[in-house]
Amino acid sequence: MEWLIPLLIVVVLVVIVGIYFWATYNSLVTLKVRVDEAWSDITVQLKRRADLIPNLIETVKGYAAHEKAVFENVAKARAESISATTPADAAAAENHMQSALRSIFAVAEAYPQLQASQNYLQLQAELVDTEDKIQASRRFYNGGVRELNTKIQVFPNNLIAKNLGFTQRDFFEVTDSAAIAEPPRVQF
Repeated sequence: MEWLIPLLIVVVLVVIVGIYFWATYNSLVTLKVRVDEAWSDITVQLKRRADLIPNLIETVKGYAAHEKAVFENVAKARAESISATTPADAAAAENHMQSALRSIFAVAEAYPQLQASQNYLQLQAELVDTEDKIQASRRFYNGGVRELNTKIQVFPNNLIAKNLGFTQRDFFEVTDSAAIAEPPRVQF
């Protein structure tokens, strides 16, 4: 009978540790899936923007055919944005895209008849909406990364997270934050 109490204590401790590992693993998996989902949302919005760009270029091209370098820069930035697979690649592509969009909008400002075009105005509105969605997706992704990275780093989770294959994720940080602080601005 003396051995029953120590055995019961050991069993209770094993159960508590087991529950802790189970709960920690499940919460890490949940956070990982949330971060993956958020990254997917970013890529969907970047793809949407990339799909809008050719329409915008064609609309502006009719008015400003001599601005070939601007259109080439936008096409390069679009291709770079589509091929980005990591947050670091996407951040670099984001900087180039913002710069390219600013230059195409600067060209558009020089053509008042273009600014009055319904097609151009609709594309402009869709692009601004997409930029807002990209910004919201980035915030959601970075929030998920923050939660996952914190969960991985805190004690005692840090002792088991690495052994379970969980690694920290990179934030979606843009090197030139002023370039993307707000959607491209167009003055009419």
